[in-house]
Amino acid sequence: MSRRIKPEKREVKPDDRFNNVHLQMIINRIMLNGKKSLATTMVYDALDMITEKTGKEGIEVFETALKNVSPLMEVRPRRVGGSTYQVPMEVSPERRITLAMRWIITASRARSGRSFPEKFAAELMDAAENQGASIRRKEETHRMAEANRAFSHFRI
Repeated sequence: MSRRIKPEKREVKPDDRFNNVHLQMIINRIMLNGKKSLATTMVYDALDMITEKTGKEGIEVFETALKNVSPLMEVRPRRVGGSTYQVPMEVSPERRITLAMRWIITASRARSGRSFPEKFAAELMDAAENQGASIRRKEETHRMAEANRAFSHFRI
């Protein structure tokens, strides 16, 4: 049973400093209790830390991390005659970005100690170098899709 009407995609305005839509999206996802200015400050602090530590532009490291964490395949449940199969599916471009951001933020919050900007910066630097918890999450998703390749003929 699916919805009749798909809600239209909202237009996200790019952020003020880097004029980047993805950065604004991650600021919106980091924000808690409507405190957008706090979220913005934390993200920009993290990007400044990355520039300081790596010598590369923080925004470039952010984009690389996002690209590295984005999954290509995922499994989705599909009911066929009383049993549910995990069917591997290709991930749409919007969902790739959404999942990557969600995983990076979750992994950042799960890191121990220190302030959020430091944890976020560390997670982004790790992800840009194909390491860290968010990359593990992507690889796990890909492994699941690979393991269930036998059910790929049940495409939705």
